[in-house]
Amino acid sequence: MTSNETLNKVLWKIPNVLCLVGSRAGDERNGMTQSWVTQVSMEPVLVAISVDASAVTNRLIRAGGSFSINLWDRDDTRPFVKFSKPAAFDGESLNGRPVFEGSTGVPIFAEAVAWMECRLHQTIECGTHDLFLGEVVAAEIRDDEALIARMEDTRMKYGGVKRGGH
Repeated sequence: MTSNETLNKVLWKIPNVLCLVGSRAGDERNGMTQSWVTQVSMEPVLVAISVDASAVTNRLIRAGGSFSINLWDRDDTRPFVKFSKPAAFDGESLNGRPVFEGSTGVPIFAEAVAWMECRLHQTIECGTHDLFLGEVVAAEIRDDEALIARMEDTRMKYGGVKRGGH
């Protein structure tokens, strides 16, 4: 049988984007660092994110029915550390990063180099995480030349097998 250490190393080799996911239900908003994102359909255009079942973001996506995916420049990975815990909303920003409201009401990060706003299409329970399939209802690129942040641009490790603090 493969050791957990080997399995972690192999799974960490899968290239993952690093982004911020915006969520909202009622007056509660959150931003969360996210690395499990992929497109899953062309018609309709669907993207998938996998969110820990116990996370605030999971609860807000389920209740609010939408989420945003905010891609960041790989030269600026500082925001990701600030969004590893629930975010503070002050009316104009989450954890000091300016946001605006998308058509579904979810927060979208003004500093993102590109973003997608998604309406929840389907939720699939997958063990420790839930897979949220979202139909893209709006998208924008602010910097077409920017290289998008990836997990390997940081010292962060997420994925593999469950371990302490994970």
